[in-house]
Amino acid sequence: MRQNAKHIGIVACSAEGAALCYRTICGEGEVLMGPHNHPEISMHTFPFAAHVDCMRNDDWQSVADLLVASGEKLARIGADFLICPDNTAHKAMPLIGARAPLPWLHIADTVAQEALRRGYKKVGLTGTKALVESDVYPEKLARAGVDFERADSRERQEVDHIIFEELVRGVTTSESFRSLYAVAARMKTCGCEAVILGCTELPLLAEGHEFPLPVLDSTRLLARAALAKAVDTSA
Repeated sequence: MRQNAKHIGIVACSAEGAALCYRTICGEGEVLMGPHNHPEISMHTFPFAAHVDCMRNDDWQSVADLLVASGEKLARIGADFLICPDNTAHKAMPLIGARAPLPWLHIADTVAQEALRRGYKKVGLTGTKALVESDVYPEKLARAGVDFERADSRERQEVDHIIFEELVRGVTTSESFRSLYAVAARMKTCGCEAVILGCTELPLLAEGHEFPLPVLDSTRLLARAALAKAVDTSA
């Protein structure tokens, strides 16, 4: 049983994405640490509306300020490093710079490295409209030598609506699953070998269903990366 794991700080935005990340760390922690064991975890979240209002106003500096403020609170109570189980919020990461109170694990880095590990040459990118149109994933995928296909304009609008009106509230419907399935199916025809679920709530929609492509589950990949870092005393 590992007793000296690092303390994980979760900078949360939406409840559903953060909860899935938290549950994954706790549930898979005992594989590495023994029965009923997992690293120490602390979480802070401002009201999700604070993040959403800034995102909708294209005010990414304010999103960065919220992330820093959460991180500072977590640093004060002893977290060793930070994760943010919200893909779209990572658009604000370049605006944090030297203000980061602790090291961050970047969600797109984690996904890109998994795509590279699996040998994918081209992947599809889904998520909120702001995320898909940003450089968050393209930059990290390029470094890993992985090509990508973005969801098209109509798909972005449709998936964005599903995320903000349903998934962040824990609502999943068969109609919305069919919409996500259709996006992945189109990406397969474009040569994609996998699809990135680039919103931390999208795994809730895909759970337990057959899919046209293998998925890169950003939420669980981030959780597993945090768990691996926490139990690796050399990290």
